[in-house]
Amino acid sequence: MSVSTGSAASANASTAESRVIEPLYAEVLRRNQGETEFHQAVREVLETLGPVLAARPEFVDARIVERLCEPERQLIFRVPWSDDNGDIHVNRGFRVEFSSSLGPYKGGLRFHPSVNLGIVKFLGFEQIFKNALTGMPIGGGKGGADFDPKGRSDAEIMRFCQSFMTELHRHLGEYTDVPAGDIGVGGREIGYLFGQYKRITNRYESGVLTGKGLGWGGAQARTEATGYGCVMFTSEMLRVRGESLEGRRIAVSGSGNVAVYAIEKAQQLGATVVTCSDSGGHVVDEKGIDLGLLKEIKERDRGRVSDYAERRGGSATFVPGKGPWTVPVDVALPCATQNELDEEDALALVRNGVKAVAEGANMPTSPGAVRVFQEAGVAFAPGKAANAGGVATSALEMQQNASRDSWSFAHTEARLEEIMRHIHDSCHTTAERYGSPGNYVVGANIAGFELVAEAMLAQGLI
Repeated sequence: MSVSTGSAASANASTAESRVIEPLYAEVLRRNQGETEFHQAVREVLETLGPVLAARPEFVDARIVERLCEPERQLIFRVPWSDDNGDIHVNRGFRVEFSSSLGPYKGGLRFHPSVNLGIVKFLGFEQIFKNALTGMPIGGGKGGADFDPKGRSDAEIMRFCQSFMTELHRHLGEYTDVPAGDIGVGGREIGYLFGQYKRITNRYESGVLTGKGLGWGGAQARTEATGYGCVMFTSEMLRVRGESLEGRRIAVSGSGNVAVYAIEKAQQLGATVVTCSDSGGHVVDEKGIDLGLLKEIKERDRGRVSDYAERRGGSATFVPGKGPWTVPVDVALPCATQNELDEEDALALVRNGVKAVAEGANMPTSPGAVRVFQEAGVAFAPGKAANAGGVATSALEMQQNASRDSWSFAHTEARLEEIMRHIHDSCHTTAERYGSPGNYVVGANIAGFELVAEAMLAQGLI
């Protein structure tokens, strides 16, 4: 399909924006009041779709955008459970099944006190396009609960997971909806959730959850995939500019699963990662993060990054209450949580010469910060592209489960690298095709949107 270029394309895009996008966004605000993260995610996608709507009027006629902004199904349910003292607690569980045009709903579960419907909808909306970009046959969804696993015993977490799955199980299936982990939901939680699903359904349906243990249906490299994939995408962004990660200084935020394995892959590619962080502050380690020590503190001891600074010695400094974005680096990888990197942070990074920024978390960069990076010519990768490695490897896990197969780490990592290269190239060429060369936000949004929209057209008004 040919696409209009030059002033005619700009005029058509502006017309599409005024005729379709602005009224639709106003309706999203009206119907989803108070859901600020969802508003932000929708706005970020809508403001890039003018060119494709101008070039593809069939998408406008079929009300594709309106339909995409409304989830196919929204589930909210009570999760009662008892703690080790016998006291009863009641949490709220969520599952937003956003789009099944390309395959079963696919997306993680988040257990965190901040979880509410607006956050789950923002994550699910992003997941539609992220999953489409992988090229795998998976739709978009997300879920979770406002439960805080921190400080809870294994027995308490097990009881919560069992109660959560007792309600959710009726909506799941390997061809229906396939959850995975997210913040607060790791291998332990997935195990308890799967066990309860198996008990209730009387089926060993291993493809119904991903992120499982290696001994019972899990995939090699799934733990590493989101962090590894983010760095792989960053490497591709630098490659098309004639550069590489070797010898670069990198700032990583967070110290959870994504951050740890982003650090690991960056170090494998010859970079020096000098920061990590948690909710208490950040560490600067001029010798480079000691990954073994960080894993020991975070994965074994469940400690804080301040403990890392104490145990590392003279090369590491802990800075309380702040993110790591004032540290001079060549590359920044925000891998913690939404809206952690704001406009002021972006200005500091640009002043210090940052060349590339890739989102390892979901929407960690504020809209103002994104504008700063783009205006400064910094290569910027949105999360729906840069952190798609996790869900891509989850889809590979589903493949293995369906075929009763098991792949080696090297084979799975090679498939992941191939997928991340495909995502990068798709975003890069789509941005060029629609007149925004180098703009990975435009490229990711339109490439993902086109795949989903074409499937929706083919499947009729449903």
